[in-house]
Amino acid sequence: MKERYKTLLLSTGREGAEQVLTNLEKIGFFEAPASTRFHLANRGGLLEHSLNVCDMALMLRDQMVARDPSLDRTVPESSVILCSLLHDVCKAEIYKEGTRNVKNENTGRWETVATYNADYSRFPIGHGEKSVIRLMAWGLNLSMDEMLAIRWHMGAWELPFQSYEAMGNLSAARDKCPLVTLIQCADQLATGIVEAAAE
Repeated sequence: MKERYKTLLLSTGREGAEQVLTNLEKIGFFEAPASTRFHLANRGGLLEHSLNVCDMALMLRDQMVARDPSLDRTVPESSVILCSLLHDVCKAEIYKEGTRNVKNENTGRWETVATYNADYSRFPIGHGEKSVIRLMAWGLNLSMDEMLAIRWHMGAWELPFQSYEAMGNLSAARDKCPLVTLIQCADQLATGIVEAAAE
């Protein structure tokens, strides 16, 4: 999986991609889980999730372009690959191995099981915006559409509903940039269907 990820990312021909891969190695991206316990909460889960999102995003793009060939220019394949593979860079350093107590359904006894705990203290700046900031700090040249797609890949899930400004920004990003909706959908399909079916 790791080699496939690297090959896909480098296939974009994007300046800075090799430096991104070097930094992903340093921060443990390829070994990290995708979540604490919700989807792919296992070693290497983040890598697997990123590839699942990429597969879904490319499939969706192909269908979109088949219906409207002008989208081939509007939603470049290289942008789809880049955004889907890098949307969750923000997760690489937040999950730490730990334990939690759960009640055994068969025996009714409490047992200690291995899990991951989230620690946001290293760089507490948010989710999608953290990925964008990290990638740009590492020298990756992102287009405005790519920044928006990575920033808003969670859609309304992380939206502070008391913030009319945030709601307006999300709506404007969707209206302006088809890549935003495509990455949101691919992320949700990968998490909610592909990865849920595998469990």
